[in-house]
Amino acid sequence: MRIQSPDSVLFNIIAYTIILLISIACLFPFILLLSGSFTENESIVRDGYHLIPKVFSLAAYEAVLTFPQKILKAYSVTIFVTVVGTALGLFMMTMAGYVLQRKDFKYRNQLSFYIYFTTLFGGGLVPWYIMITKYLQLTDTYTALIFPGLMTPFLIILMRSFIKSAVPDELTESSKIDGANDFTIYYRVVLPLALPGIATVGLFLALHYWNSWFSTSLFINDQEKYELQYFLYNIINTAAAVSQLGVSTGVSFGQEIPTESTKLAMAMIVTGPILFLYPFVQRFFVKGLTIGAVKG
Repeated sequence: MRIQSPDSVLFNIIAYTIILLISIACLFPFILLLSGSFTENESIVRDGYHLIPKVFSLAAYEAVLTFPQKILKAYSVTIFVTVVGTALGLFMMTMAGYVLQRKDFKYRNQLSFYIYFTTLFGGGLVPWYIMITKYLQLTDTYTALIFPGLMTPFLIILMRSFIKSAVPDELTESSKIDGANDFTIYYRVVLPLALPGIATVGLFLALHYWNSWFSTSLFINDQEKYELQYFLYNIINTAAAVSQLGVSTGVSFGQEIPTESTKLAMAMIVTGPILFLYPFVQRFFVKGLTIGAVKG
């Protein structure tokens, strides 16, 4: 058994204490959010937020789940957009990153600069809106929700760095000597070695699609195609949406919506699935963030 020196023991105690405090600080807002969602709205307004509900109530979840069919429909739209958008985005960005890091690609520096330039200057909201609605005619389509996030410049640059660090040039050259074409190298060599980077970029992309609501507010008029975030946003912030829901379902809330607690319940409903996703990609996520930091 290895005996640690007093300095090592002291360092470990300090390090673990700091990590524990940081973990508690990160966990504290989530516990407060969970507690507030089960607290009576009047208690929140009167007494503020507490780690343990002073007056327990399910009114917030009852208000949000008044229309379960519409909640499930919004969930299905968000899940579909997230899964399809993440899969297509990863496919396109991994291919772009692989091509841009190839030294035998003549125009890689020019294209890299073009992609990077778009992170500094944009065309603005109005031209983007006109392009999506007038020229591409994507209003009220799922494509309008998926298309804008497929090729994110920052994630392309990140993927290029991942692949450049994980896949040596000698490996691709030897694969070519063995008779492999570019698609074979991409599928059988690049993707397996770049898996940590793919998991990291995939998590960023999935979070982007899951939390997206702005595209829905701009391009979607059909309530059946609302994403979950925008649908829940309308319940609490738009009286017109509440009245339309009541008319369409023949059900009314019957009382004033518990505003504060309902906001917290909405946040819990939206956050839940992503919390379950993260543990599955955590080990790849940590490795993906550190890959390329130290090169041997």
